[in-house]
Amino acid sequence: MALETLRHHRLLESYLRDELDVPWDRVHAEAEVLEHVLSEELEERIATKLGHPSRDPHGDPIPTRELEVDEEQTRALTDLAPGDRGIFTRVSDAQPEMLRYLAERGIAPGMELEVTGSEPFGGPMVVRIGGREHSLGRELANSMRVSGRL
Repeated sequence: MALETLRHHRLLESYLRDELDVPWDRVHAEAEVLEHVLSEELEERIATKLGHPSRDPHGDPIPTRELEVDEEQTRALTDLAPGDRGIFTRVSDAQPEMLRYLAERGIAPGMELEVTGSEPFGGPMVVRIGGREHSLGRELANSMRVSGRL
């Protein structure tokens, strides 16, 4: 039952963003309201309309119709050292302010990144992403998940 609710939630987040242009920092709250009243028929229509996506706007996996979840191995951006590269794959949706911050800078899951610097004692990380360098605080960097190496 939990995976079914999770599927509803993540499909709704994707639909709200892709079809209704709701900003990614607001889709979580809207989906929370709707996820428990979504019928199976409407769930299937949304999935079909979206082309059966495998990830929601924040990069979280959407359970399949059979309720299987494709969890890929990721690590926190804070685990990377200068010179490390990867793909920004997921971000926590717990703090909408962080999502707005990333969106204002054009940073979204699926983008290639390289850590170019890291300040000691909990200081910011410097990351090249989207052709630009960005200084990211440790709290934000810790909520960002990275996969693979380029």
